Amino acid sequence: MTDLVPVRRALISLSDKSGLDELAAGLARHGVEIVSTGGTAAKVTENGVPVRDISDLTGFPEMMDGRVKTLHPKVHGGLLAVRDNPQHVASMAEHGIAPIDLVVVNLYPFLKTVMSGADRDTIIENIDIGGPSMVRSAAKNHAHVAIVTDPGDYAALLGELDANNGSTTLALRKKLAAKAYALTASYDSLISQWFAFADQGQRWPETWVLGNELKMPLRYGENPHQQAALYVPVGPSSRGIAQAEQVQGKELSYNNLNDANAALELVSEFRESDPTVVIVKHANPCGVATRGSLIEAWNEALACDSVSAFGGIVATNRLLDAPTAEAITHIFTEVVVAPDADEQAKAIFAKKKNLRLLLTGDLPDPRRPGQTMAVITGGLLVQDRDKGMVTRDELKCVTKRQPSEQELRDCLFAWTVAKHVNSNAIVYAKNGVTAGIGAGQMNRRDSARIAAIRAKEAAEANGWPESRTVGSAVASDAFFPFADGLLAAAEAGATAVIQPGGSIRDEEVIAAADEADLTMLFTGMRHFRH
Repeated sequence: MTDLVPVRRALISLSDKSGLDELAAGLARHGVEIVSTGGTAAKVTENGVPVRDISDLTGFPEMMDGRVKTLHPKVHGGLLAVRDNPQHVASMAEHGIAPIDLVVVNLYPFLKTVMSGADRDTIIENIDIGGPSMVRSAAKNHAHVAIVTDPGDYAALLGELDANNGSTTLALRKKLAAKAYALTASYDSLISQWFAFADQGQRWPETWVLGNELKMPLRYGENPHQQAALYVPVGPSSRGIAQAEQVQGKELSYNNLNDANAALELVSEFRESDPTVVIVKHANPCGVATRGSLIEAWNEALACDSVSAFGGIVATNRLLDAPTAEAITHIFTEVVVAPDADEQAKAIFAKKKNLRLLLTGDLPDPRRPGQTMAVITGGLLVQDRDKGMVTRDELKCVTKRQPSEQELRDCLFAWTVAKHVNSNAIVYAKNGVTAGIGAGQMNRRDSARIAAIRAKEAAEANGWPESRTVGSAVASDAFFPFADGLLAAAEAGATAVIQPGGSIRDEEVIAAADEADLTMLFTGMRHFRH
C-alpha cells in the first residue's frame, strides 16, 4: 500500500455541520476541489469557498426528494477504484470517472429523530442510505481514500495535510477506516433495534445487534492479570454509574465500578424515601439504613457491619452534606456515590486524594425497563431487569399472628434489601436499619446463621445490650425449603418473616412459624440474584 496519498478532491456531505467552516477553509488552503451536496454545499459557499455540486460530477440531478444523489458510478467508482490497478485506471478513463481522495460524511440523525417522538414516516426518511454507502466504499479503499466521519477528527486530518504537503498517511487512513465501519455498524444496530422493538414489537429478535462505544480503559479487570474497559451503549440509555461524573479520586477499577453499580441500584430503591445510606462490599450490601438525616443513616448503616465496610462503597439517596462526608472519611472507603454533593463535602473529600466521588444526578428509576446480560461459554444470557416490587396490599399473611405496623414496615425494608443480596440471601432489619446480612451461601440456613453472627458482633462492637435481630423482621429472597432456616431466624430473635412462599413444604414451615409465634408474609415473588 502507498503511504502518502495526495488529496486533490474531497466529497463532503454532512448532517452535523459543526466545524465545517474550518474544514472547508483548510482544504481550500491545500487546493483541494470540494464536491458537495445540498445544504452542505450551500454552507461551504456561504463561507466563500468554491464548491462543485454533486450533480455536476454525476451528470444527474438530485431526485426523489434527495433519496438519490450520491448513489452513482461516478461517485462510487471514484471511491472504489484501486489507483495502481491498470484495469481500474482504464475503466475510470473510459467512463469519465474522477478519483475522490477524501470523503467527509456524517449520517442522518436517525436516533435523534426517534427520540424526538417523530412519526413512522419521518423516522424512515431519516434512515441514511447514501451516506453509509459512501462511508463503506471509502473505508474499504482506505489504501487510497481517507474517510472522516467525526468532526472531532477534522483537526487531525488538517494537521496531516499541513505536515505532508496535502497528503494523508496510511496510518491515519487505517485508523479512520476502522472508525468508519464502527459507525456504520452501530448506526445499523440502532435501526435494527427500532424495527424489532418499537416498530414490530418483537420480544426476542432473531438477531440482536448492540452497539457500544469505549468510554475508558480500566487499570485491569477483577484481577491484575485481566485487562478491562468500560463501554457505554450507542443510543438511549438510563443514567447510571457509567454516566456518573467523577469529581475526584484515582482511576476507577473494574471492581470499583461493579460494586458502585450494586450500591447505586440498591440506593435507588429508596429514592423516594427518607435519607438513606447503603454500604456495599464485593457487590453485596453490608449495611443499609434510613433515618431522619444522612449522617444518622450513615452511622446506623456503618454500625451494622463496620468490619466489612472497610474498603467499601458508599451510596446515598440525597445530596451529600459536610457532616456525612466528614464521617465517611474516618474509615477507608473506595468510592462514594451520590446524586450530588455540596461544596463543603467536596472540600472534605478533596483531602483524600484517592477517594473517588461519583455524582449521578437523578437516581435511576428502579422500575425502569431493560435487560441484563451475562456472558457464558459460547453464548449470551439475556433477561429482563428484576424490577419486580410488592406493596403491602399484595402481601399475604399465612400465620395465625398478624404483623404489627412496625413489623410490616420492617418486612418491606428487609425485602427491598434482600433483592440486592446474592442468593441465598437472608436480611434481618429493625426500625429501618439492617441488623445482619447473610449472602451467597449454598444453603439458606447458613445464610440465616451468618447474618445472626454479624448482628451479634455488631452489638458487641457498639456496646448494645442485645443483638438487633431481637424483635427484627427477616427477609429471604426465595422460599424456605425446610423449616431449619426459619428456626435459625427465630433463634436469633426475629419476630416477623417475609418470603416468597411456594415450597412443597410451605405447610411445614408455616406450622413452625406458628409454633414459634412468628408472623409470616408471603410475597409470591422471588428475587434470586447470582
